[in-house]
Amino acid sequence: MSLFITSLNSGSNGNCYYIGNNEEAVLIDAGISCRETEKRMKRLGLTMDKIKAIFISHEHSDHIRGVEVLSRKFNLPVYITPITLKHSGMFLLPELNRTFTAYNEITFGGLTVKAFPKFHDASDPYSFIVSGNGINIGVLTDIGSACEHVINNFKECHAAFLETNYDEQMLETGHYPYYLKQRVSSDKGHLSNKQALEIFVNHRPEFMSHVFLSHLSRDNNDAQLVKDLFLKHAGKTDVIVASRDNETDIYHITGNKVISEPVLQQPTFVQMSLF
Repeated sequence: MSLFITSLNSGSNGNCYYIGNNEEAVLIDAGISCRETEKRMKRLGLTMDKIKAIFISHEHSDHIRGVEVLSRKFNLPVYITPITLKHSGMFLLPELNRTFTAYNEITFGGLTVKAFPKFHDASDPYSFIVSGNGINIGVLTDIGSACEHVINNFKECHAAFLETNYDEQMLETGHYPYYLKQRVSSDKGHLSNKQALEIFVNHRPEFMSHVFLSHLSRDNNDAQLVKDLFLKHAGKTDVIVASRDNETDIYHITGNKVISEPVLQQPTFVQMSLF
């Protein structure tokens, strides 16, 4: 019972999350260039041949920047709703253009991907749960407010990439123009540290081994500030900040906290054939 996960990048400059088992993997969003995606995966010992598909949460450029090149170069199907594709401006090869609907599970060998709707200022936004070997990984970013879909799916997660976009005081006193502050803090914008912490404290399952603080704003947040905030309430859950500039370590999520640690060398499944 295990999955291997990493954030290849998390922030308004690009988002891309890798989740896989020993045989298959998927990317949730591809918001950094193909070249940078390959470079970061290589540093981690990950190989593109395990990736079976890319799933797109919404059409903003920091989630789709690398999609077209990655898809064509590696013959990867892209799962994207028709509305999102229409607003993205992307051209996908017809044979690689796939769709999904809420709560309709899509399976690749031992991996299953489930999409669910959320509030965000995009045409047709979704978040995802990726499951395999009895483990559930949530990618819950770009969320304006915690609707029932977000809360119920968060409760299932052994590990989650949870948006902590901004510190409320930093946003209020920062240099953003008023309209942008209103957009970020609206119920279709992004989660603040406080909002994310409320989700974590009130709805975290006791089996959650890792939370990855994700999509931090460069101007309106501070990595140490938000990590310290979560650590006060984390208990046995490890708290990791997903960088907007670099990949994280690979984490081996097992459902058993004792061995759910960073994989500092090549992961087992590589050696066995990992705003």
